[in-house]
Amino acid sequence: MFVYIATNKRNNVLYVGVTNDVVRRGEEHKFGDNESFTHKYRIGKIVYVEECQRPYDAIAREKQLKHWSRKKKFDLIRSQNPEFADYLGDFE
Repeated sequence: MFVYIATNKRNNVLYVGVTNDVVRRGEEHKFGDNESFTHKYRIGKIVYVEECQRPYDAIAREKQLKHWSRKKKFDLIRSQNPEFADYLGDFE
């Protein structure tokens, strides 16, 4: 299981999620439902990925990250991905 943070082209909107397939989920964000949050804010790149061994751990970590401040989330991303590069290329 993976916890991830996705963002838009300008890196000013963050979305925290959990998935068992990062590539599939990234594509869903890019080409998904017109009514969704990620479509509305054009969330299309995954900039942070963290692997968890168990689904329970991934869900707990997702909840933890969702309660963090924007600054703390941005600091976490910058600690591993200072350029905010799209990680999907690494998983394909």
